[in-house]
Amino acid sequence: MNDTDYTLTSPLRDAEVNGGPVLALTVLWHPDAARIGEQYLDGSGDGVIELGRFMPMFSRPGKDRLPLGYGGISRQPLRIARTPDGGVEVTPPDSRMIFELDGEEVRTVQHLGPERVAEGTVLGLGRAVLLCLHWATSLPRHNPVAGLLGVGSAAIMMREQIRAAAQTNMPVLLLGETGSGKEVAARAIHAMGPRSGAPLVAVNMATLNESLAAVELFGAAKGAYTGAQTVRIGLFGEADGATLFLDEIGNTPAVVQPMLLRVLESGDYRPVGAPADRHSSARLIAATDQDLYGGSFNHALLRRLESYVIPMTPLRERREDIGVLIQHFLAEGGATAEEFPFALVSDCACYDWPGNVRQLAQVVRRALLSVRMGEVPLLTALTRSVPAPQGSAARLAASAAQHDEGGADGAAYSAGQARAGYGGAGQAGASTAGSGAPVPAEARRGRRTMPDHEEVLAAMDGNGWRILSAAQSLGISRPTMYKLLDEHPQIRRPERIAEEELRTALAACDGAVDRCAAQLRTPAEALRRYLGALGIS
Repeated sequence: MNDTDYTLTSPLRDAEVNGGPVLALTVLWHPDAARIGEQYLDGSGDGVIELGRFMPMFSRPGKDRLPLGYGGISRQPLRIARTPDGGVEVTPPDSRMIFELDGEEVRTVQHLGPERVAEGTVLGLGRAVLLCLHWATSLPRHNPVAGLLGVGSAAIMMREQIRAAAQTNMPVLLLGETGSGKEVAARAIHAMGPRSGAPLVAVNMATLNESLAAVELFGAAKGAYTGAQTVRIGLFGEADGATLFLDEIGNTPAVVQPMLLRVLESGDYRPVGAPADRHSSARLIAATDQDLYGGSFNHALLRRLESYVIPMTPLRERREDIGVLIQHFLAEGGATAEEFPFALVSDCACYDWPGNVRQLAQVVRRALLSVRMGEVPLLTALTRSVPAPQGSAARLAASAAQHDEGGADGAAYSAGQARAGYGGAGQAGASTAGSGAPVPAEARRGRRTMPDHEEVLAAMDGNGWRILSAAQSLGISRPTMYKLLDEHPQIRRPERIAEEELRTALAACDGAVDRCAAQLRTPAEALRRYLGALGIS
Protein backbone atom coordinates (compact mmCIF):
# COMPACT_ATOMS: atom_id res chain seq x y z
CA MET A 1 0.00 0.00 0.00
CA ASN A 2 1.29 3.44 -0.93
CA ASP A 3 1.62 5.74 2.11
CA THR A 4 0.22 8.67 0.19
CA ASP A 5 -3.02 6.72 -0.44
CA TYR A 6 -3.43 5.47 3.11
CA THR A 7 -6.60 6.50 4.93
CA LEU A 8 -7.60 5.95 8.53
CA THR A 9 -11.24 5.26 7.77
CA SER A 10 -12.58 4.46 4.34
CA PRO A 11 -15.43 7.08 4.22
CA LEU A 12 -12.83 9.84 4.45
CA ARG A 13 -12.16 9.75 0.73
CA ASP A 14 -15.66 11.11 0.12
CA ALA A 15 -15.30 13.62 2.95
CA GLU A 16 -12.21 15.14 1.40
CA VAL A 17 -13.69 15.16 -2.10
CA ASN A 18 -16.72 17.04 -0.80
CA GLY A 19 -14.46 19.64 0.75
CA GLY A 20 -15.90 19.41 4.26
CA PRO A 21 -13.59 19.31 7.29
CA VAL A 22 -13.93 16.30 9.54
CA LEU A 23 -13.49 16.03 13.29
CA ALA A 24 -10.10 14.67 14.24
CA LEU A 25 -8.38 13.54 17.41
CA THR A 26 -4.59 13.60 17.62
CA VAL A 27 -2.62 11.99 20.46
CA LEU A 28 -0.56 14.75 22.07
CA TRP A 29 0.76 12.62 24.92
CA HIS A 30 0.50 8.98 25.99
CA PRO A 31 2.34 6.76 28.51
CA ASP A 32 3.48 4.78 25.47
CA ALA A 33 5.51 7.47 23.71
CA ALA A 34 5.29 5.60 20.39
CA ARG A 35 1.60 6.56 20.27
CA ILE A 36 2.28 10.33 20.24
CA GLY A 37 1.13 11.78 16.93
CA GLU A 38 -1.38 9.04 16.10
CA GLN A 39 -4.75 10.20 14.84
CA TYR A 40 -8.38 9.29 14.47
CA LEU A 41 -10.46 11.04 11.81
CA ASP A 42 -14.21 10.70 12.04
CA GLY A 43 -15.43 9.44 8.68
CA SER A 44 -18.71 8.04 9.96
CA GLY A 45 -20.79 10.88 8.58
CA ASP A 46 -22.95 11.29 11.69
CA GLY A 47 -20.51 13.66 13.42
CA VAL A 48 -20.37 11.64 16.65
CA ILE A 49 -17.22 10.20 18.27
CA GLU A 50 -17.36 7.89 21.29
CA LEU A 51 -14.00 8.02 23.02
CA GLY A 52 -12.90 5.48 25.60
CA ARG A 53 -10.22 2.95 26.45
CA PHE A 54 -11.09 0.67 23.56
CA MET A 55 -12.56 3.08 21.01
CA PRO A 56 -11.96 4.55 18.48
CA MET A 57 -8.92 3.23 16.62
CA PHE A 58 -5.89 5.53 16.24
CA SER A 59 -3.06 5.20 13.77
CA ARG A 60 -0.50 6.84 11.51
CA PRO A 61 -0.08 6.22 7.78
CA GLY A 62 1.40 2.77 7.31
CA LYS A 63 0.82 1.62 10.90
CA ASP A 64 -1.72 -0.74 12.46
CA ARG A 65 -4.77 0.80 14.07
CA LEU A 66 -5.06 0.55 17.86
CA PRO A 67 -7.28 1.97 20.61
CA LEU A 68 -5.74 4.24 23.26
CA GLY A 69 -5.66 1.19 25.52
CA TYR A 70 -4.30 2.91 28.65
CA GLY A 71 -5.79 1.48 31.85
CA GLY A 72 -6.42 4.90 33.38
CA ILE A 73 -8.94 5.75 30.65
CA SER A 74 -12.57 4.99 31.37
CA ARG A 75 -14.30 2.09 29.66
CA GLN A 76 -17.39 4.28 29.60
CA PRO A 77 -17.14 6.52 26.54
CA LEU A 78 -16.80 10.27 26.41
CA ARG A 79 -19.13 11.57 23.70
CA ILE A 80 -18.16 14.22 21.15
CA ALA A 81 -20.93 15.36 18.80
CA ARG A 82 -21.08 18.07 16.15
CA THR A 83 -23.75 20.73 16.69
CA PRO A 84 -25.81 22.71 14.14
CA ASP A 85 -23.83 25.91 14.81
CA GLY A 86 -20.62 24.31 13.54
CA GLY A 87 -19.22 23.56 17.00
CA VAL A 88 -19.24 20.40 19.08
CA GLU A 89 -20.76 19.19 22.34
CA VAL A 90 -18.55 17.21 24.71
CA THR A 91 -20.22 14.93 27.27
CA PRO A 92 -17.85 13.56 29.95
CA PRO A 93 -18.07 9.82 30.71
CA ASP A 94 -20.08 8.49 33.62
CA SER A 95 -17.00 7.37 35.50
CA ARG A 96 -14.43 8.43 38.10
CA MET A 97 -11.85 9.27 35.44
CA ILE A 98 -10.59 12.83 35.69
CA PHE A 99 -11.49 14.62 32.48
CA GLU A 100 -9.93 17.98 31.63
CA LEU A 101 -10.78 20.43 28.90
CA ASP A 102 -7.97 22.86 27.99
CA GLY A 103 -6.31 22.06 31.32
CA GLU A 104 -9.36 22.47 33.57
CA GLU A 105 -11.29 19.61 35.13
CA VAL A 106 -14.92 19.44 34.02
CA ARG A 107 -17.80 17.11 34.86
CA THR A 108 -20.69 18.61 32.92
CA VAL A 109 -21.61 18.81 29.26
CA GLN A 110 -19.53 21.43 27.44
CA HIS A 111 -20.35 23.27 24.22
CA LEU A 112 -17.34 24.31 22.13
CA GLY A 113 -17.94 26.89 19.44
CA PRO A 114 -16.44 26.44 15.96
CA GLU A 115 -13.61 28.88 16.74
CA ARG A 116 -12.50 26.90 19.75
CA VAL A 117 -12.44 23.66 17.80
CA ALA A 118 -10.61 25.37 14.92
CA GLU A 119 -7.83 26.47 17.27
CA GLY A 120 -7.58 22.99 18.79
CA THR A 121 -9.10 21.93 22.12
CA VAL A 122 -7.00 19.84 24.51
CA LEU A 123 -8.69 16.83 26.12
CA GLY A 124 -7.02 15.34 29.20
CA LEU A 125 -7.89 11.76 30.15
CA GLY A 126 -6.92 10.44 33.56
CA ARG A 127 -4.02 12.90 33.81
CA ALA A 128 -1.98 10.59 31.62
CA VAL A 129 -3.25 10.97 28.05
CA LEU A 130 -3.71 14.20 26.13
CA LEU A 131 -5.63 14.50 22.88
CA CYS A 132 -6.21 17.47 20.60
CA LEU A 133 -9.69 17.82 19.14
CA HIS A 134 -9.54 19.74 15.87
CA TRP A 135 -10.72 19.88 12.27
CA ALA A 136 -8.91 18.00 9.52
CA THR A 137 -9.04 19.34 5.98
CA SER A 138 -6.66 16.85 4.36
CA LEU A 139 -6.06 13.16 4.79
CA PRO A 140 -3.02 11.99 6.76
CA ARG A 141 -0.14 11.09 4.49
CA HIS A 142 3.56 10.47 4.66
CA ASN A 143 5.26 13.43 2.97
CA PRO A 144 8.40 14.14 5.04
CA VAL A 145 10.35 17.37 4.71
CA ALA A 146 13.54 17.69 6.73
CA GLY A 147 13.02 19.90 9.78
CA LEU A 148 9.30 20.50 9.31
CA LEU A 149 7.49 18.15 11.70
CA GLY A 150 3.77 17.77 12.29
CA VAL A 151 0.85 15.43 11.67
CA GLY A 152 -2.00 17.92 11.21
CA SER A 153 -3.50 19.27 8.01
CA ALA A 154 -1.58 22.55 8.17
CA ALA A 155 1.78 20.78 8.46
CA ILE A 156 0.86 18.38 5.66
CA MET A 157 -0.10 21.22 3.33
CA MET A 158 3.02 23.27 4.15
CA ARG A 159 5.15 20.26 3.23
CA GLU A 160 3.19 19.76 0.02
CA GLN A 161 3.80 23.39 -0.96
CA ILE A 162 7.51 23.14 -0.13
CA ARG A 163 7.81 19.99 -2.27
CA ALA A 164 6.03 21.68 -5.18
CA ALA A 165 8.11 24.87 -4.92
CA ALA A 166 11.34 22.88 -4.79
CA GLN A 167 10.78 21.54 -8.29
CA THR A 168 10.62 25.01 -9.88
CA ASN A 169 12.97 27.95 -10.30
CA MET A 170 10.26 30.46 -9.40
CA PRO A 171 10.92 33.03 -6.67
CA VAL A 172 9.33 31.91 -3.41
CA LEU A 173 7.97 34.21 -0.70
CA LEU A 174 7.65 32.66 2.77
CA LEU A 175 5.21 34.53 5.00
CA GLY A 176 4.95 33.78 8.69
CA GLU A 177 5.48 34.92 12.24
CA THR A 178 8.85 34.79 13.93
CA GLY A 179 9.82 31.26 14.88
CA SER A 180 7.32 29.59 12.53
CA GLY A 181 9.98 27.85 10.43
CA LYS A 182 10.62 30.13 7.45
CA GLU A 183 14.35 29.42 7.32
CA VAL A 184 13.70 25.69 7.74
CA ALA A 185 11.35 25.88 4.75
CA ALA A 186 13.87 27.82 2.68
CA ARG A 187 16.60 25.26 3.32
CA ALA A 188 14.20 22.42 2.52
CA ILE A 189 13.20 24.00 -0.80
CA HIS A 190 16.86 24.28 -1.73
CA ALA A 191 17.77 20.78 -0.53
CA MET A 192 14.89 19.12 -2.39
CA GLY A 193 15.43 21.00 -5.65
CA PRO A 194 17.75 20.56 -8.63
CA ARG A 195 20.27 23.03 -7.14
CA SER A 196 20.84 21.01 -3.97
CA GLY A 197 24.46 20.38 -4.97
CA ALA A 198 25.16 24.11 -5.01
CA PRO A 199 25.34 26.29 -1.87
CA LEU A 200 22.45 28.08 -0.23
CA VAL A 201 23.62 31.68 0.18
CA ALA A 202 21.71 33.41 2.97
CA VAL A 203 21.55 37.00 4.22
CA ASN A 204 19.40 38.78 6.79
CA MET A 205 18.29 41.96 5.05
CA ALA A 206 17.78 43.71 8.40
CA THR A 207 21.54 43.61 8.96
CA LEU A 208 22.44 45.45 5.75
CA ASN A 209 23.70 48.99 6.17
CA GLU A 210 21.73 51.23 3.79
CA SER A 211 24.83 52.84 2.32
CA LEU A 212 26.52 49.49 1.58
CA ALA A 213 23.46 47.32 0.85
CA ALA A 214 24.00 47.53 -2.92
CA VAL A 215 27.63 46.49 -2.49
CA GLU A 216 26.67 43.50 -0.33
CA LEU A 217 24.03 42.31 -2.78
CA PHE A 218 25.53 43.18 -6.15
CA GLY A 219 29.25 43.58 -5.50
CA ALA A 220 31.55 46.43 -6.48
CA ALA A 221 34.44 47.22 -8.79
CA LYS A 222 37.87 47.93 -7.38
CA GLY A 223 38.06 51.54 -6.25
CA ALA A 224 34.27 52.02 -6.43
CA TYR A 225 34.24 53.51 -2.95
CA THR A 226 36.71 54.40 -0.25
CA GLY A 227 38.37 51.23 0.97
CA ALA A 228 37.37 49.09 -2.05
CA GLN A 229 40.84 47.74 -2.75
CA THR A 230 39.64 44.59 -4.51
CA VAL A 231 36.68 43.49 -6.61
CA ARG A 232 33.70 42.36 -4.53
CA ILE A 233 31.57 39.69 -6.14
CA GLY A 234 28.39 40.32 -4.08
CA LEU A 235 25.72 37.87 -2.98
CA PHE A 236 24.01 37.57 -6.37
CA GLY A 237 27.35 36.71 -7.94
CA GLU A 238 28.09 34.23 -5.18
CA ALA A 239 24.70 32.58 -5.67
CA ASP A 240 24.95 32.29 -9.47
CA GLY A 241 23.66 28.82 -10.30
CA ALA A 242 22.64 28.34 -6.66
CA THR A 243 19.95 29.65 -4.29
CA LEU A 244 19.88 33.04 -2.59
CA PHE A 245 17.81 33.32 0.60
CA LEU A 246 16.84 36.87 1.56
CA ASP A 247 15.54 36.67 5.12
CA GLU A 248 13.60 39.62 6.61
CA ILE A 249 12.93 40.92 3.09
CA GLY A 250 10.60 43.55 4.57
CA ASN A 251 13.67 45.33 5.99
CA THR A 252 15.32 45.78 2.61
CA PRO A 253 16.65 49.37 2.31
CA ALA A 254 14.43 51.35 -0.05
CA VAL A 255 17.39 52.35 -2.21
CA VAL A 256 18.08 48.78 -3.37
CA GLN A 257 14.48 47.62 -3.85
CA PRO A 258 14.36 48.80 -7.51
CA MET A 259 17.70 47.04 -8.10
CA LEU A 260 16.23 43.80 -6.73
CA LEU A 261 13.25 44.20 -9.03
CA ARG A 262 15.54 44.47 -12.06
CA VAL A 263 17.60 41.40 -11.23
CA LEU A 264 14.42 39.41 -10.58
CA GLU A 265 12.99 40.41 -13.96
CA SER A 266 16.04 39.84 -16.12
CA GLY A 267 18.81 38.35 -14.00
CA ASP A 268 20.94 41.39 -14.88
CA TYR A 269 22.51 43.77 -12.37
CA ARG A 270 25.40 46.18 -12.28
CA PRO A 271 27.97 46.02 -9.49
CA VAL A 272 28.70 49.38 -7.85
CA GLY A 273 31.22 51.30 -9.95
CA ALA A 274 31.39 48.61 -12.64
CA PRO A 275 31.34 49.62 -16.36
CA ALA A 276 29.01 46.81 -17.46
CA ASP A 277 26.19 44.57 -16.28
CA ARG A 278 26.62 41.09 -14.93
CA HIS A 279 24.11 38.24 -15.02
CA SER A 280 23.07 35.90 -12.20
CA SER A 281 20.91 32.80 -12.45
CA ALA A 282 20.40 32.72 -8.68
CA ARG A 283 17.09 31.21 -7.57
CA LEU A 284 15.52 33.59 -5.02
CA ILE A 285 13.73 32.67 -1.79
CA ALA A 286 12.55 35.52 0.45
CA ALA A 287 10.95 35.49 3.88
CA THR A 288 9.29 38.01 6.19
CA ASP A 289 7.09 38.31 9.25
CA GLN A 290 5.89 41.76 8.15
CA ASP A 291 2.80 42.89 6.23
CA LEU A 292 4.38 43.91 2.94
CA TYR A 293 1.05 44.87 1.43
CA GLY A 294 0.10 47.69 3.76
CA GLY A 295 3.43 49.55 4.05
CA SER A 296 5.93 51.33 1.85
CA PHE A 297 7.52 48.21 0.38
CA ASN A 298 7.97 48.42 -3.41
CA HIS A 299 4.77 46.86 -4.77
CA ALA A 300 6.27 45.97 -8.15
CA LEU A 301 9.02 44.06 -6.33
CA LEU A 302 6.42 42.39 -4.14
CA ARG A 303 4.53 41.17 -7.21
CA ARG A 304 7.71 39.56 -8.50
CA LEU A 305 8.52 37.97 -5.16
CA GLU A 306 5.06 36.48 -4.75
CA SER A 307 5.33 34.18 -7.77
CA TYR A 308 4.98 31.33 -5.27
CA VAL A 309 3.78 32.24 -1.78
CA ILE A 310 3.93 29.77 1.12
CA PRO A 311 2.20 30.85 4.35
CA MET A 312 3.87 29.35 7.41
CA THR A 313 1.08 28.47 9.83
CA PRO A 314 1.68 29.68 13.41
CA LEU A 315 1.91 27.00 16.09
CA ARG A 316 -1.28 28.14 17.84
CA GLU A 317 -3.17 27.13 14.65
CA ARG A 318 -1.56 23.67 14.54
CA ARG A 319 -1.92 22.68 18.19
CA GLU A 320 -2.23 19.03 17.19
CA ASP A 321 1.51 19.05 16.37
CA ILE A 322 2.72 20.15 19.82
CA GLY A 323 3.19 16.64 21.24
CA VAL A 324 5.23 15.48 18.25
CA LEU A 325 7.40 18.59 18.48
CA ILE A 326 8.00 18.23 22.23
CA GLN A 327 8.99 14.60 21.71
CA HIS A 328 11.41 15.63 18.94
CA PHE A 329 13.08 18.33 21.04
CA LEU A 330 13.40 15.93 23.97
CA ALA A 331 15.10 13.40 21.71
CA GLU A 332 17.50 16.10 20.53
CA GLY A 333 18.43 16.61 24.18
CA GLY A 334 18.97 12.89 24.73
CA ALA A 335 15.81 12.61 26.85
CA THR A 336 12.67 10.48 26.68
CA ALA A 337 9.03 11.47 27.06
CA GLU A 338 8.94 9.82 30.49
CA GLU A 339 11.29 12.53 31.83
CA PHE A 340 8.87 15.35 30.98
CA PRO A 341 6.19 16.13 33.61
CA PHE A 342 2.65 15.53 32.40
CA ALA A 343 1.41 18.80 33.98
CA LEU A 344 3.98 20.75 31.96
CA VAL A 345 2.99 18.97 28.75
CA SER A 346 -0.63 19.91 29.44
CA ASP A 347 0.30 23.54 29.95
CA CYS A 348 2.41 23.51 26.78
CA ALA A 349 -0.49 22.05 24.82
CA CYS A 350 -2.82 24.81 26.04
CA TYR A 351 -0.39 27.69 25.48
CA ASP A 352 -0.63 29.87 22.36
CA TRP A 353 3.14 30.22 21.66
CA PRO A 354 3.75 33.79 20.42
CA GLY A 355 7.30 32.68 19.53
CA ASN A 356 6.01 29.59 17.71
CA VAL A 357 8.17 26.47 17.20
CA ARG A 358 11.42 28.26 18.09
CA GLN A 359 10.00 29.30 21.47
CA LEU A 360 8.64 25.80 22.15
CA ALA A 361 12.08 24.32 21.44
CA GLN A 362 13.73 26.74 23.87
CA VAL A 363 11.16 26.02 26.58
CA VAL A 364 11.59 22.24 26.23
CA ARG A 365 15.38 22.55 26.48
CA ARG A 366 15.19 24.77 29.57
CA ALA A 367 12.58 22.52 31.17
CA LEU A 368 14.78 19.48 30.60
CA LEU A 369 17.65 21.19 32.41
CA SER A 370 15.32 21.96 35.33
CA VAL A 371 14.09 18.38 35.52
CA ARG A 372 17.64 17.04 35.56
CA MET A 373 18.47 19.44 38.40
CA GLY A 374 15.61 17.99 40.43
CA GLU A 375 13.34 21.01 39.99
CA VAL A 376 9.68 21.16 38.94
CA PRO A 377 9.63 23.35 35.80
CA LEU A 378 6.78 25.84 35.48
CA LEU A 379 5.66 27.18 32.13
CA THR A 380 5.12 30.62 33.63
CA ALA A 381 8.80 30.75 34.55
CA LEU A 382 10.00 29.21 31.30
CA THR A 383 8.10 31.82 29.27
CA ARG A 384 8.72 34.75 31.59
CA SER A 385 9.61 37.11 28.72
CA VAL A 386 6.15 36.79 27.16
CA PRO A 387 2.57 36.84 28.55
CA ALA A 388 1.78 33.79 30.68
CA PRO A 389 -0.60 31.17 29.24
CA GLN A 390 -4.14 31.47 30.57
CA GLY A 391 -4.08 27.85 31.77
CA SER A 392 -1.18 28.52 34.13
CA ALA A 393 -2.46 31.63 35.89
CA ALA A 394 -3.92 29.73 38.84
CA ARG A 395 -0.77 27.66 39.06
CA LEU A 396 1.30 30.83 39.43
CA ALA A 397 -1.13 32.22 42.04
CA ALA A 398 -0.95 28.96 43.99
CA SER A 399 2.82 29.14 43.89
CA ALA A 400 2.85 32.67 45.32
CA ALA A 401 0.38 31.77 48.07
CA GLN A 402 2.31 28.67 49.04
CA HIS A 403 5.55 30.64 49.05
CA ASP A 404 4.07 33.07 51.57
CA GLU A 405 2.98 30.20 53.81
CA GLY A 406 5.64 27.58 53.44
CA GLY A 407 8.75 28.79 51.61
CA ALA A 408 10.20 28.25 48.17
CA ASP A 409 10.22 24.45 48.30
CA GLY A 410 6.52 24.36 49.11
CA ALA A 411 5.85 26.83 46.31
CA ALA A 412 7.62 24.73 43.72
CA TYR A 413 5.74 21.59 44.74
CA SER A 414 2.33 23.27 44.96
CA ALA A 415 2.74 25.04 41.64
CA GLY A 416 3.95 21.90 39.94
CA GLN A 417 1.01 19.79 41.17
CA ALA A 418 -1.91 22.24 41.00
CA ARG A 419 -4.26 21.82 38.05
CA ALA A 420 -5.56 24.97 36.41
CA GLY A 421 -6.76 25.95 32.97
CA TYR A 422 -9.13 27.88 30.80
CA GLY A 423 -12.46 28.97 32.20
CA GLY A 424 -14.55 28.13 29.15
CA ALA A 425 -18.08 29.13 28.37
CA GLY A 426 -20.72 27.22 30.24
CA GLN A 427 -18.43 25.87 32.95
CA ALA A 428 -17.86 26.88 36.51
CA GLY A 429 -14.18 27.52 36.01
CA ALA A 430 -13.32 26.69 39.62
CA SER A 431 -10.01 25.26 40.74
CA THR A 432 -7.98 24.90 43.88
CA ALA A 433 -5.40 27.54 44.79
CA GLY A 434 -3.52 27.90 48.08
CA SER A 435 -6.12 27.07 50.72
CA GLY A 436 -7.98 24.61 48.51
CA ALA A 437 -11.09 26.81 48.23
CA PRO A 438 -12.65 27.10 44.76
CA VAL A 439 -11.73 30.35 43.05
CA PRO A 440 -13.69 31.68 40.04
CA ALA A 441 -11.63 31.47 36.85
CA GLU A 442 -11.59 35.18 36.05
CA ALA A 443 -10.78 36.11 39.66
CA ARG A 444 -7.75 33.84 39.41
CA ARG A 445 -6.61 35.98 36.51
CA GLY A 446 -6.77 39.18 38.50
CA ARG A 447 -10.03 40.55 37.08
CA ARG A 448 -12.93 41.24 39.41
CA THR A 449 -15.64 41.88 36.80
CA MET A 450 -16.30 40.72 33.28
CA PRO A 451 -15.59 43.28 30.54
CA ASP A 452 -18.60 44.97 28.98
CA HIS A 453 -19.39 45.20 25.26
CA GLU A 454 -17.51 48.48 24.88
CA GLU A 455 -14.35 47.07 26.50
CA VAL A 456 -14.48 43.94 24.33
CA LEU A 457 -14.85 45.98 21.14
CA ALA A 458 -12.00 48.30 22.18
CA ALA A 459 -9.76 45.31 22.96
CA MET A 460 -10.41 43.76 19.57
CA ASP A 461 -9.82 47.09 17.80
CA GLY A 462 -6.61 47.67 19.73
CA ASN A 463 -5.21 44.20 19.03
CA GLY A 464 -5.71 43.83 15.30
CA TRP A 465 -8.90 41.79 15.80
CA ARG A 466 -6.84 38.88 17.15
CA ILE A 467 -8.67 36.92 19.84
CA LEU A 468 -5.68 35.83 21.93
CA SER A 469 -4.10 39.28 22.11
CA ALA A 470 -7.44 40.90 22.96
CA ALA A 471 -8.12 38.32 25.69
CA GLN A 472 -4.69 38.89 27.23
CA SER A 473 -5.17 42.67 27.21
CA LEU A 474 -8.43 42.18 29.12
CA GLY A 475 -6.92 39.68 31.55
CA ILE A 476 -9.38 36.93 30.64
CA SER A 477 -9.08 33.45 29.15
CA ARG A 478 -9.39 32.68 25.47
CA PRO A 479 -12.55 30.51 25.90
CA THR A 480 -14.16 33.30 27.95
CA MET A 481 -13.30 35.71 25.15
CA TYR A 482 -15.10 33.42 22.71
CA LYS A 483 -18.19 33.58 24.91
CA LEU A 484 -18.06 37.38 25.02
CA LEU A 485 -17.62 37.56 21.25
CA ASP A 486 -20.61 35.26 20.71
CA GLU A 487 -22.74 37.50 22.93
CA HIS A 488 -21.55 40.79 21.41
CA PRO A 489 -24.20 42.52 19.26
CA GLN A 490 -21.65 44.23 16.99
CA ILE A 491 -19.15 41.41 16.39
CA ARG A 492 -19.93 38.88 13.69
CA ARG A 493 -18.80 35.40 12.83
CA PRO A 494 -17.33 35.30 9.32
CA GLU A 495 -19.59 32.43 8.25
CA ARG A 496 -22.59 34.69 8.92
CA ILE A 497 -21.34 37.36 6.53
CA ALA A 498 -22.54 37.18 2.92
CA GLU A 499 -19.85 36.07 0.49
CA GLU A 500 -20.42 39.15 -1.69
CA GLU A 501 -19.81 41.43 1.31
CA LEU A 502 -16.63 39.49 2.14
CA ARG A 503 -15.28 39.86 -1.39
CA THR A 504 -16.14 43.56 -1.53
CA ALA A 505 -14.48 44.29 1.83
CA LEU A 506 -11.39 42.29 0.95
CA ALA A 507 -11.00 44.12 -2.35
CA ALA A 508 -11.42 47.48 -0.59
CA CYS A 509 -8.61 46.51 1.78
CA ASP A 510 -6.27 45.42 -1.05
CA GLY A 511 -6.34 41.84 0.20
CA ALA A 512 -5.12 42.72 3.72
CA VAL A 513 -7.10 40.32 5.93
CA ASP A 514 -6.38 42.16 9.20
CA ARG A 515 -7.76 45.44 7.86
CA CYS A 516 -10.69 43.59 6.33
CA ALA A 517 -11.43 41.97 9.71
CA ALA A 518 -11.50 45.37 11.41
CA GLN A 519 -13.83 46.74 8.75
CA LEU A 520 -16.20 43.78 9.03
CA ARG A 521 -15.82 43.50 12.82
CA THR A 522 -14.97 39.82 12.80
CA PRO A 523 -11.92 38.01 14.28
CA ALA A 524 -8.96 38.04 11.89
CA GLU A 525 -7.90 34.40 12.37
CA ALA A 526 -11.45 33.15 11.80
CA LEU A 527 -11.82 35.35 8.74
CA ARG A 528 -8.57 34.09 7.25
CA ARG A 529 -9.61 30.45 7.71
CA TYR A 530 -13.10 31.06 6.32
CA LEU A 531 -11.77 32.86 3.25
CA GLY A 532 -9.47 29.91 2.66
CA ALA A 533 -12.39 27.49 2.94
CA LEU A 534 -14.28 29.55 0.34
CA GLY A 535 -11.25 29.64 -1.94
CA ILE A 536 -10.97 33.43 -1.69
CA SER A 537 -7.39 34.73 -1.60
